[in-house]
Amino acid sequence: MDQREILSRVDHTLLAPAATWEQVKAVCDEGRQFGTASVCIPPRYVKRANDYVGGSLKICTVVGFPCGYATPEVKVFETEDAIRDGADEIDMVINQGLAKEGDWEGVLTEIKAVKTSCKGRILKVIVEACNFTREEKIALCRVVSMSGAEFIKTSTGTGAGGATVEDVRLFRENLSPDVRIKAAGGIRTFEQAQALLEAGADRIGASNLVALAKG
Repeated sequence: MDQREILSRVDHTLLAPAATWEQVKAVCDEGRQFGTASVCIPPRYVKRANDYVGGSLKICTVVGFPCGYATPEVKVFETEDAIRDGADEIDMVINQGLAKEGDWEGVLTEIKAVKTSCKGRILKVIVEACNFTREEKIALCRVVSMSGAEFIKTSTGTGAGGATVEDVRLFRENLSPDVRIKAAGGIRTFEQAQALLEAGADRIGASNLVALAKG
Protein backbone atom coordinates (compact mmCIF):
# COMPACT_ATOMS: atom_id res chain seq x y z
CA MET A 1 0.00 0.00 0.00
CA ASP A 2 1.69 3.23 -1.09
CA GLN A 3 1.49 6.58 0.68
CA ARG A 4 -1.10 8.02 -1.70
CA GLU A 5 -3.45 5.10 -1.12
CA ILE A 6 -3.09 5.43 2.65
CA LEU A 7 -3.63 9.20 2.51
CA SER A 8 -6.85 8.66 0.54
CA ARG A 9 -8.21 6.99 3.70
CA VAL A 10 -6.95 9.62 6.14
CA ASP A 11 -9.03 12.21 7.96
CA HIS A 12 -6.33 14.92 8.05
CA THR A 13 -6.85 16.24 11.55
CA LEU A 14 -6.33 19.51 13.39
CA LEU A 15 -8.20 19.66 16.71
CA ALA A 16 -5.72 21.59 18.86
CA PRO A 17 -7.53 23.98 21.24
CA ALA A 18 -5.49 26.93 20.00
CA ALA A 19 -5.87 26.15 16.29
CA THR A 20 -6.17 29.32 14.20
CA TRP A 21 -7.98 29.87 10.93
CA GLU A 22 -4.66 30.14 9.09
CA GLN A 23 -3.70 26.70 10.40
CA VAL A 24 -7.08 25.23 9.48
CA LYS A 25 -6.82 26.75 6.01
CA ALA A 26 -3.38 25.17 5.59
CA VAL A 27 -4.81 21.78 6.60
CA CYS A 28 -7.54 22.21 3.98
CA ASP A 29 -4.92 23.05 1.35
CA GLU A 30 -2.95 19.95 2.31
CA GLY A 31 -6.06 17.79 2.29
CA ARG A 32 -6.81 18.82 -1.28
CA GLN A 33 -3.18 18.53 -2.39
CA PHE A 34 -2.75 15.01 -1.01
CA GLY A 35 -6.26 13.71 -1.66
CA THR A 36 -7.20 12.89 1.93
CA ALA A 37 -10.62 11.45 2.73
CA SER A 38 -11.50 14.58 4.71
CA VAL A 39 -10.17 17.18 7.07
CA CYS A 40 -11.29 16.92 10.69
CA ILE A 41 -11.41 20.38 12.25
CA PRO A 42 -12.97 22.25 15.21
CA PRO A 43 -16.68 23.11 14.87
CA ARG A 44 -15.93 26.83 14.98
CA TYR A 45 -14.21 26.65 11.58
CA VAL A 46 -16.61 24.36 9.70
CA LYS A 47 -18.56 27.06 7.88
CA ARG A 48 -15.47 29.02 6.92
CA ALA A 49 -13.67 25.87 5.75
CA ASN A 50 -16.72 24.70 3.79
CA ASP A 51 -16.89 28.04 2.01
CA TYR A 52 -13.14 27.96 1.40
CA VAL A 53 -12.95 24.49 -0.19
CA GLY A 54 -16.15 24.91 -2.20
CA GLY A 55 -17.07 21.25 -2.16
CA SER A 56 -13.62 20.03 -3.23
CA LEU A 57 -12.92 18.34 0.13
CA LYS A 58 -15.04 16.62 2.76
CA ILE A 59 -15.32 18.51 6.05
CA CYS A 60 -15.48 16.49 9.27
CA THR A 61 -15.95 17.89 12.76
CA VAL A 62 -16.40 16.67 16.33
CA VAL A 63 -19.35 16.56 18.75
CA GLY A 64 -19.15 16.06 22.52
CA PHE A 65 -15.38 16.31 22.15
CA PRO A 66 -13.25 15.19 23.85
CA CYS A 67 -14.96 13.90 27.02
CA GLY A 68 -18.42 12.91 25.76
CA TYR A 69 -20.32 13.76 28.92
CA ALA A 70 -22.51 16.54 27.54
CA THR A 71 -26.23 15.80 27.50
CA PRO A 72 -27.77 14.19 24.41
CA GLU A 73 -29.61 17.44 23.75
CA VAL A 74 -26.33 19.36 23.59
CA LYS A 75 -24.79 16.79 21.26
CA VAL A 76 -27.82 16.97 18.98
CA PHE A 77 -27.59 20.77 18.91
CA GLU A 78 -23.87 20.60 18.12
CA THR A 79 -24.57 18.17 15.30
CA GLU A 80 -27.39 20.24 13.81
CA ASP A 81 -25.23 23.36 14.00
CA ALA A 82 -22.33 21.60 12.26
CA ILE A 83 -24.61 20.27 9.51
CA ARG A 84 -26.04 23.76 8.93
CA ASP A 85 -22.47 25.04 8.59
CA GLY A 86 -21.71 22.42 5.93
CA ALA A 87 -20.13 19.48 7.76
CA ASP A 88 -20.11 16.26 5.72
CA GLU A 89 -19.10 13.95 8.57
CA ILE A 90 -19.59 13.99 12.35
CA ASP A 91 -17.30 12.29 14.90
CA MET A 92 -19.17 12.07 18.22
CA VAL A 93 -17.85 10.93 21.59
CA ILE A 94 -20.10 8.57 23.53
CA ASN A 95 -21.06 9.08 27.17
CA GLN A 96 -18.39 6.86 28.64
CA GLY A 97 -19.96 6.89 32.09
CA LEU A 98 -23.13 5.30 30.76
CA ALA A 99 -21.06 2.61 29.08
CA LYS A 100 -19.07 1.90 32.23
CA GLU A 101 -22.37 1.50 34.11
CA GLY A 102 -23.56 -0.95 31.50
CA ASP A 103 -26.42 1.33 30.45
CA TRP A 104 -26.20 0.17 26.85
CA GLU A 105 -29.74 1.33 26.10
CA GLY A 106 -28.75 4.84 27.19
CA VAL A 107 -25.67 4.78 24.96
CA LEU A 108 -27.74 3.50 22.03
CA THR A 109 -30.45 6.10 22.50
CA GLU A 110 -27.91 8.92 22.45
CA ILE A 111 -26.14 7.66 19.32
CA LYS A 112 -29.47 7.23 17.53
CA ALA A 113 -30.46 10.80 18.42
CA VAL A 114 -27.24 12.17 16.99
CA LYS A 115 -27.53 9.96 13.91
CA THR A 116 -31.02 11.32 13.23
CA SER A 117 -29.71 14.87 13.49
CA CYS A 118 -26.95 14.05 10.95
CA LYS A 119 -29.62 14.09 8.22
CA GLY A 120 -27.87 11.44 6.14
CA ARG A 121 -24.31 12.54 6.76
CA ILE A 122 -21.70 10.07 7.97
CA LEU A 123 -21.56 9.50 11.72
CA LYS A 124 -18.48 8.09 13.44
CA VAL A 125 -18.89 7.01 17.06
CA ILE A 126 -15.80 7.56 19.22
CA VAL A 127 -15.60 5.02 22.05
CA GLU A 128 -12.18 5.85 23.60
CA ALA A 129 -11.24 2.18 23.64
CA CYS A 130 -8.39 2.55 26.12
CA ASN A 131 -10.95 3.16 28.89
CA PHE A 132 -12.84 -0.11 28.41
CA THR A 133 -12.38 -3.82 29.03
CA ARG A 134 -12.50 -6.37 26.24
CA GLU A 135 -16.07 -7.31 27.19
CA GLU A 136 -17.14 -3.67 27.25
CA LYS A 137 -15.57 -3.08 23.82
CA ILE A 138 -17.53 -6.03 22.43
CA ALA A 139 -20.73 -4.60 23.91
CA LEU A 140 -19.93 -1.21 22.38
CA CYS A 141 -19.49 -2.86 18.98
CA ARG A 142 -22.97 -4.34 19.32
CA VAL A 143 -24.48 -1.01 20.33
CA VAL A 144 -22.84 0.87 17.45
CA SER A 145 -23.97 -1.87 15.05
CA MET A 146 -27.56 -1.29 16.18
CA SER A 147 -27.38 2.50 16.06
CA GLY A 148 -27.30 3.22 12.33
CA ALA A 149 -23.88 4.91 12.59
CA GLU A 150 -21.50 4.29 9.72
CA PHE A 151 -18.29 4.02 11.76
CA ILE A 152 -16.90 3.16 15.15
CA LYS A 153 -13.80 5.18 16.03
CA THR A 154 -11.15 3.96 18.45
CA SER A 155 -10.04 7.14 20.19
CA THR A 156 -10.23 10.90 20.53
CA GLY A 157 -6.46 11.20 20.43
CA THR A 158 -6.58 12.89 23.85
CA GLY A 159 -6.97 9.78 26.01
CA ALA A 160 -4.41 7.59 27.74
CA GLY A 161 -4.12 5.31 24.72
CA GLY A 162 -4.68 5.40 20.99
CA ALA A 163 -5.41 3.03 18.15
CA THR A 164 -4.08 -0.52 18.36
CA VAL A 165 -4.12 -3.39 15.90
CA GLU A 166 -5.63 -5.58 18.61
CA ASP A 167 -8.61 -3.24 19.09
CA VAL A 168 -9.19 -2.92 15.35
CA ARG A 169 -9.24 -6.71 14.98
CA LEU A 170 -11.57 -7.06 17.96
CA PHE A 171 -13.92 -4.45 16.53
CA ARG A 172 -13.95 -6.08 13.10
CA GLU A 173 -14.82 -9.44 14.65
CA ASN A 174 -17.76 -7.99 16.59
CA LEU A 175 -19.25 -5.29 14.36
CA SER A 176 -21.94 -5.71 11.75
CA PRO A 177 -20.36 -6.02 8.28
CA ASP A 178 -21.76 -2.64 7.24
CA VAL A 179 -20.11 -0.73 10.11
CA ARG A 180 -16.66 0.58 9.27
CA ILE A 181 -13.74 1.36 11.58
CA LYS A 182 -11.81 4.58 12.02
CA ALA A 183 -8.50 4.10 13.80
CA ALA A 184 -7.25 7.25 15.51
CA GLY A 185 -4.90 8.24 18.26
CA GLY A 186 -1.11 8.07 18.23
CA ILE A 187 -0.74 7.16 14.54
CA ARG A 188 2.54 8.78 13.61
CA THR A 189 3.95 6.67 10.77
CA PHE A 190 2.74 5.21 7.51
CA GLU A 191 3.78 1.79 8.80
CA GLN A 192 1.38 2.14 11.74
CA ALA A 193 -1.40 3.30 9.43
CA GLN A 194 -0.87 0.41 7.04
CA ALA A 195 -0.90 -2.13 9.88
CA LEU A 196 -4.21 -0.74 11.14
CA LEU A 197 -5.74 -0.77 7.66
CA GLU A 198 -4.60 -4.34 7.12
CA ALA A 199 -6.14 -5.29 10.49
CA GLY A 200 -9.54 -4.06 9.31
CA ALA A 201 -9.63 -0.27 9.64
CA ASP A 202 -11.26 1.67 6.81
CA ARG A 203 -10.29 5.20 7.83
CA ILE A 204 -7.33 6.68 9.70
CA GLY A 205 -7.43 9.78 11.87
CA ALA A 206 -4.00 11.43 11.92
CA SER A 207 -2.45 14.85 12.16
CA ASN A 208 1.07 14.33 10.81
CA LEU A 209 1.01 11.77 7.99
CA VAL A 210 0.67 14.54 5.43
CA ALA A 211 3.76 16.22 6.92
CA LEU A 212 5.65 12.94 6.48
CA ALA A 213 4.50 12.74 2.86
CA LYS A 214 5.74 16.27 2.26
CA GLY A 215 9.14 15.16 3.54
